[in-house]
Amino acid sequence: MSSFRSTMNLMWFYLIFHMEPSDCCINNASQPLKPTISHLKNISNKQSLTVSWLVNHSDMFEIQISRTEKHNIVLSTNLSVSSRVSREHTWTWISELPLECVDHSVRIRNICNGSAQSPWSDWKTSYGETAGNRAKIFPFQQVLREGSSPTICCIPPLGANITSMAFRNNPYNLTSVGDKVKAFVVNNLTIPKERIKALLISCFLTNGKYRHVFNYVSFPLQKPRNISCATTDFISVTCRWDSGRNGGTHHNKPTQTLHIQNTDHSPVHCDRSPCTFPVVPQLQVYNISVVVKDMLGEEMESYSFNISKRVSPVVELDKIDKGVTDANLTWSIQRNLTQTKFICQVSTLQHSITESCDSARGFCKVGLKPLLPNTLYMVRVRCSVNGNFWGDWTKHRHFTTDPQVTLDVWRKIQLLSDSYNRRVTLLWKQRIAGTVKIQRYNVQWSQEGQTWEDLNVDGEQNKTELSIGLGKCEINVEAVLHTGSSTPAHIVVPPMDPAESLPVQKLLSSSTVGGFYLYWIEKTTVTCGYTVEWCILGNTVPCTLQWMKVPKDNTTLYLSADNFKAGCRYTFNIYGCTENGDNLLETQTGYSQELMSVQIPHLLEPVQSTFNSVTLEWYYNEDDPAEPAFITGYLVTVQDAGLDVLTGQAAHRFSVSVADPRKKSVTIEGLQQDKEYSFSVSALTKDGHGVPANITIRTKINYYSYLAKALTAIFILLICIILLWSTKKMLKEIFVYPAGMTIKTPEFDSFLYETEQRLCSQTVDDCTSCDIEIVTKSNAEIINTPCSGLVQEDCSPQSANLFWDRPAFNRTRSFTNESYLTTVTEYCSESQQAIIREIKSSSEHSDCLTESCDVIYGYISYDTL
Repeated sequence: MSSFRSTMNLMWFYLIFHMEPSDCCINNASQPLKPTISHLKNISNKQSLTVSWLVNHSDMFEIQISRTEKHNIVLSTNLSVSSRVSREHTWTWISELPLECVDHSVRIRNICNGSAQSPWSDWKTSYGETAGNRAKIFPFQQVLREGSSPTICCIPPLGANITSMAFRNNPYNLTSVGDKVKAFVVNNLTIPKERIKALLISCFLTNGKYRHVFNYVSFPLQKPRNISCATTDFISVTCRWDSGRNGGTHHNKPTQTLHIQNTDHSPVHCDRSPCTFPVVPQLQVYNISVVVKDMLGEEMESYSFNISKRVSPVVELDKIDKGVTDANLTWSIQRNLTQTKFICQVSTLQHSITESCDSARGFCKVGLKPLLPNTLYMVRVRCSVNGNFWGDWTKHRHFTTDPQVTLDVWRKIQLLSDSYNRRVTLLWKQRIAGTVKIQRYNVQWSQEGQTWEDLNVDGEQNKTELSIGLGKCEINVEAVLHTGSSTPAHIVVPPMDPAESLPVQKLLSSSTVGGFYLYWIEKTTVTCGYTVEWCILGNTVPCTLQWMKVPKDNTTLYLSADNFKAGCRYTFNIYGCTENGDNLLETQTGYSQELMSVQIPHLLEPVQSTFNSVTLEWYYNEDDPAEPAFITGYLVTVQDAGLDVLTGQAAHRFSVSVADPRKKSVTIEGLQQDKEYSFSVSALTKDGHGVPANITIRTKINYYSYLAKALTAIFILLICIILLWSTKKMLKEIFVYPAGMTIKTPEFDSFLYETEQRLCSQTVDDCTSCDIEIVTKSNAEIINTPCSGLVQEDCSPQSANLFWDRPAFNRTRSFTNESYLTTVTEYCSESQQAIIREIKSSSEHSDCLTESCDVIYGYISYDTL
């Protein structure tokens, strides 16, 4: 099979070389020649496809790239190729999707003379990965470029689908890129801040399984910078350079190669800078290049130097002789350089000295002074041949000057009862580098031209007391050692000033992390710094004084929470130092951390109350140093005592806040009389309220309101009596029985009941008029008049019928409103008045049969007719 392909290729080359250039793309059927892809290379780590095909003339080619077995076109482009001879042309395409995710296929065709198109070549396919029992994720364990936007895919195993995917535990929206294959894009990739620069990618399946893989991210490679080469002995050359940014992943370790370009020497492989190679004999000028490669790319930088001007002497420190305030250093030049004269630098963190050195003597020497006693120093040395190019620094050598005690002195001043003297408690702290035995302390003070001295302070003590006057006093304290005395520590006690202004008072806000951050206003009068003092145990007694000195250019001080107790109140006094002593500038009070367990307020009794208000008073010492937090006010809660009778739920409740912590009373108004209320009072802090104090109080009865109501009722009754007295005649006519008529109480009750039954639903409001019907035995005559008040037994809402003459009825009952008839007579005509009189007369003296007629009298209010 391979021999057949070789024969076909030879025939193909033969035809190409024997065709005319103008006709080389045309076959016998006047169609462009069909190209054939000779090679397709997949470079997975770079996600690139390299396509190769044979080109035998200059022409245009169209290239298409597809994905999946369905050949979904993802790229279609034209490519112009120039060639006069037959050769293989290579073209590379970089995919944004990893090539392992799905199949990628390529085909080409020839476009001859810009118009005629050949048939497409066969698809050349780079097959993607298939999942076995586990899902596969790509890219897989690759180094990705910082700032890129990679596409990540997951290939599920047979019989499973993908439910979701996550990048660094963050879910992403997925897109389909093939048969069940899902992918997503991560925009602007960043390097993780963790020590391991790994990126976790997860793929979750419908069968409950999942797959995790790791990729890595690194920054793009940088060019080598600041290349420098030198020799120490003319035997070898050492080159150094700056590789640029650090912090990439260890999975992308770069390789560095040094090339000597003006020689035929092999490249020098270097793990890192510096890189050493042998000196090339008789070569003065070196042209080198440094090439750095990693998985993301390659960078190169060139450099040239003259070796005779790049000599770096090697120095070795031999000995350091130290004292209390000075030190002597000795060093030598190594590698037997031909030069004997050198210039050397000696450097500490505090000093830098340049000295000439003659190596012919075998060593060089320099003295360092002045140095501080009991102080640790680091020293190093370097040398140069001409003062332009310096050799490497030696390693730091440490030494400590001989120990000497220094004292940090402070004082506490108290005015005595005689007001003419003061007691000064003098305190000091030792600052010693090393172990030193202090025998005793000398204390000397002077005031108003007189000097006193105390030599009996034991070496184990750190304080003493002095009695001084009201004027300025200067004090010196020195430690006595077996080798001598320390430098005296000096402090000035300021004179007593009755007119001295009070210091600024400030409250400090606590934080959750604890500690104190102190700051104060800078004073131009301060010349020698500030001192901050406080009690170690806070404001509780006894006080163990602590202090700290601050330079004059600094007005802030941070004290960590390690030295303070939460819930303990601390007061910091800030002093400013002048030539006349330290004066108190500010007092700052606060907590490293406030706590909630504040005290319970003490309610004062008896409680003042009225019928609608209650005044509560309480006692609380908000300045108590034992308080675990600042009191910002008080919370008073009011609630009806017991349960609500109607709802069975808790009664109405409301609260009143007192914002001033020094105000300890409040009046609650708008309460109901003769009712029990529950009151609670609790102290407020910035984090909430403490445990409340409770009390139940009943409001008083408002007798004045009852008296006012009674007087109002009596007043109204009197008015009614007065008004009714003037109308007694009218009332008498309405309410008094007619003359000669007597009704017993039982009969009257029966009368009312029968009247109610016979009137049925007829009411005064319903009857707007009454009809009087007069019926005689001979003929019936109906008279409708608004003046009648007679009502028949069978009444209707709008009419009342009265039968004047009764035909054959067994019983007839009538109701006559005599009062109404009497009252309205004056408003009727003469004929109507005659009829009414007749009706009334007939009602009073009826000639009906005794067994068949009843006469019932009643009264209907005139106002309702």
